[in-house]
Amino acid sequence: MVKIRTKRKIVSVRHSIFHFGSAVRDSMIKEPYTKARLLKDLIAGIVVGIIAIPLSMALAIASGVSPEYGLYTSLVAGIVIALTGGSRFSISGPTAAFVVILYPVAQAYGPAGLCVASVLCGFFLLIMAAGRLGRLIQFIPIEVTLGFTMGIGIVIAVLQVKDFFGLDIASMPESFVDKVMVLATKFDTLKWGDLVVGTSTLAVLVLWSKLKIKFPAHLPAVLVGTAVAWVLTTYCDQTIATIGSRFHYTNPDGTVGNGIPPFMPHFLLPWNLPGPNGGSLTWDFATIQALIVAAFSMAVLGAIESLLCAVVLDGMTNTRHHSNGELFGQGLGNIIAPFLGGITSTAAIARSAANVKAGGTSPIAAVGHAVTVLVAILALAPALSVLPLAAMSALLLLVAYNMSEWRKVVNLAKTAPRTDVLIMICCIFCTVVFDMVVAISFGIIMASIIFMRDMARMTRVHDLTVHKNVSEQLNKDFGAYGIAGPLFFASAEKVFRNLRHELLSEKGLILDFSGVNMLDAGGSHCLEQFCNEMQKKGVKLIITSVQFQPMKAMVKSKFAQKHPEVDFEKNLDDALAYAKTGHKAAEITA
Repeated sequence: MVKIRTKRKIVSVRHSIFHFGSAVRDSMIKEPYTKARLLKDLIAGIVVGIIAIPLSMALAIASGVSPEYGLYTSLVAGIVIALTGGSRFSISGPTAAFVVILYPVAQAYGPAGLCVASVLCGFFLLIMAAGRLGRLIQFIPIEVTLGFTMGIGIVIAVLQVKDFFGLDIASMPESFVDKVMVLATKFDTLKWGDLVVGTSTLAVLVLWSKLKIKFPAHLPAVLVGTAVAWVLTTYCDQTIATIGSRFHYTNPDGTVGNGIPPFMPHFLLPWNLPGPNGGSLTWDFATIQALIVAAFSMAVLGAIESLLCAVVLDGMTNTRHHSNGELFGQGLGNIIAPFLGGITSTAAIARSAANVKAGGTSPIAAVGHAVTVLVAILALAPALSVLPLAAMSALLLLVAYNMSEWRKVVNLAKTAPRTDVLIMICCIFCTVVFDMVVAISFGIIMASIIFMRDMARMTRVHDLTVHKNVSEQLNKDFGAYGIAGPLFFASAEKVFRNLRHELLSEKGLILDFSGVNMLDAGGSHCLEQFCNEMQKKGVKLIITSVQFQPMKAMVKSKFAQKHPEVDFEKNLDDALAYAKTGHKAAEITA
């Protein structure tokens, strides 16, 4: 036994190591990697990179930090996760889902707190991978997933109102209700120039698909928005907020530049970055506790997002990802990226789907996307600095719209049971008013309780004597009942209570367990109590047709040793014969 366990342990360790970089292995070792595939990957990488450049900046701004943080995240995490993860088509970087968590952290603790939380998030993801929690994604009900994604979409949309309309608001409050109130009271500061830029960008994004041009709409939309901003600034005397007007950076020589720094990210310690309001971050117990909680929230959301993305890509490509390997890659990417100026990252469904549609075949496409972002940083930084913030907000408004999946939400509301609809609505509310972790936790707990209630209702007791063949064979002093459904803590008490009510003056009782497919500790406890009562009343108890799992639970709890008076029979016919003759089937055969 020791040798077998040791061998299994060695295999388990090898299996976990084997998942490191499994996406690269699956796409290159199992299949020949040819020049044609390389060309496809490079083209797909450039296409996705074009999408990622404006989105990465917009998401960083929405998260409360400078736009270069988003570009560095796509660059560093995009490469690390692709080469070490478990999904060959995933493109990782900053995503809209994280905005609801990252923005409050950035407001309270600055870039330093956000990057430290990202590192901690990476370690949480590594722990999840080591614990093989990758498959747990399947236990999150669809109503919970739709609920928190819809809630996240609403929060992101509300955060974009300020820049889309050019409202004069120094900083947004943390509470969602306060955000809405501030936006409502500041609408008199609306700048029609920003509104025109945002509207023109959004119009291109919405109408682009009707042109049936096989090129992402993100770049043309931002270019149109930038052109409109130039016209309004030059000929209409409008002041349009741009990346360069709001964000600044420090050159190596100490001078201050505007917009995007035109150089590669360099190694830095996340905790040495600026804290809140540009000062240093104060390290105390409250700060550490808050960052750990935020990091755990990021890890949970990152795991859900990345694995959902991998599942979607599997369906598009008829492939299989390695869930724990993907968690490992996501963890490693989130640990490394903050040391090079990045923030929290995960797989992005929209960019990953664009990768597949553009012909990507391996993680090399993700590397190509990162290289495209790097080229943009080095060669196009001055051009990126003139992009209007209203155009960036228009991009995220469309992202929020797509992320909300309102069609699925409406369909579920029309077709699902009322309890599922209630869970979804509660998850939307909790995501918007509180946060995503509260929403998911509440949703899963609520769904679990409702599921257990429904399962408990399914477990029933039925009188077997209504069947003629049973009543004819049964001893007149015996009763015979069948139990159908799982005997667990939520159903067992009701089952045995009903049995007590059914019993009259029987001297014996046959319990048919052929319909009992599960027995837990609560069910075992109720069964033992029932056996004790029957023994005190002098009622002979015969249990028959016990399935494997309930029998295993009885053996483990030493049920036979505790209740030697209870007899077991293989099937109902043997139990009926035993009740009638007083002899077991084996004795009759002998």
